[in-house]
Amino acid sequence: MAEPSDEKAGLPVFGEQPCDRGLVGLGRSSAEREGDVRQPQLKQAIAAAALAVVVALGHGPRDELDLVAVPGGFSYGDYLRSGAMAARSPVMRAVVEAAGRGVRVLGVCNGFQVLTEAGLLPGALMRNAGISFVCRDVALRVETSRSVFSSRYADGERITVPVAHHDGNYAADEETLARLEGEGRVVFRYAEPVNGSARDIAGILNEAGTVLGMMPHPERVVEPAHGGTDGLRLFEGLLGG
Repeated sequence: MAEPSDEKAGLPVFGEQPCDRGLVGLGRSSAEREGDVRQPQLKQAIAAAALAVVVALGHGPRDELDLVAVPGGFSYGDYLRSGAMAARSPVMRAVVEAAGRGVRVLGVCNGFQVLTEAGLLPGALMRNAGISFVCRDVALRVETSRSVFSSRYADGERITVPVAHHDGNYAADEETLARLEGEGRVVFRYAEPVNGSARDIAGILNEAGTVLGMMPHPERVVEPAHGGTDGLRLFEGLLGG
């Protein structure tokens, strides 16, 4: 267990999301509740990494936040497109502003979709190849350890992280894909095809390296009771950022 940190993490609220259920109570963190907010798994992961305070964001990030984590969970029922409505909510306008100030932003699953829809990351997440929902553990290859999100991993390391999505097929034009690869912005890659993603991309960074979007759920493997701990180092690495 990491030593307690004085950093603060904020989690945007998009109504009721299934992946919101589980973040309070683990590690040495405290949690501040605002309204009827439940972010269990992602909060739990942040707490396990010893971020000091997890703040639920109903209207926008506070100036003192060090990290914003956008959770998965079919925000607004994925109407129109996955993440499209959430990306246009007031809280996401504030998240975009925070990212512009250099605040670290993590988007997991639906959170990744929201970040692309909000313009914080390039490309789009399309319907899975085979038009099927994928829910299982998958092998990922760490493509780079030279980011705050992946600094606790080794280049080329193979880790196991679960996925649970229907629209996780990452797509971008060839110029964008070449730029992501050339600039070292592909952080995680599926070790084998999972959903049809271009070049098996599972997670990417923005140009500044401060925003990460990924379809797999690292918050679901942060302690042995989850069946693995391969996701914990991602959150621990954020402490040193």
